[in-house]
Amino acid sequence: MITVDIHEYAEGAILLDGLEDAIVGIVEEFGNGRRILYSKPKIIQILCERDLMTQGEAEEFYDFNILGLYAGEQNAVFLDLMIEPIKKGDIIVYRASEKID
Repeated sequence: MITVDIHEYAEGAILLDGLEDAIVGIVEEFGNGRRILYSKPKIIQILCERDLMTQGEAEEFYDFNILGLYAGEQNAVFLDLMIEPIKKGDIIVYRASEKID
């Protein structure tokens, strides 16, 4: 296991306070610095458990206050659905993973 100093590795990236357990990675894009990748399902789970929101309340809060937040070029990005490619003959199909680790 490699330990990463997220503040150093993704210098300048926007971190969402209180949602550290929902971080699943760091992404990069040409022309922009690195950004923090959060799991949407984990954010919803945190909001339900920590803030005692219903599923609907958590999703609405996420949509308006987290997904809708623009805090700069290195704004956080969100993984909504994890998929994996499966080769079937000459074609590739994609299967949704049930859990984002």
